[in-house]
Amino acid sequence: METILVTGYSAAPKGTSMQTQYAHCGVVLEVDPRTEQVVGAEFTVITGLANDFLRRLVTGYDLSKGIGDLIELIKTRYLAPSADAMVVALRGAFQRYREYQAAQTTRP
Repeated sequence: METILVTGYSAAPKGTSMQTQYAHCGVVLEVDPRTEQVVGAEFTVITGLANDFLRRLVTGYDLSKGIGDLIELIKTRYLAPSADAMVVALRGAFQRYREYQAAQTTRP
């Protein structure tokens, strides 16, 4: 297996079921570093439908394009109180991916 797993978290919005159940909003991305594509994803959301919807939105996304288009896609298609928290968590996962890439280029 050549893929890597990156995660990002943020505080769940106050007064939401997500906050009651998880306290945090989490994003887990499985990425193929050879192609920079997201091959799997999971999110700390309350319903299976929301998790499946978000998974389908991000699976196949090419991280070499940056994260802006993916964030815009989530903002315009995921209309939930946790959307902003999801964006923050996604940025965190993307940052970890970039740190992984940087570490790979500096290895002897």
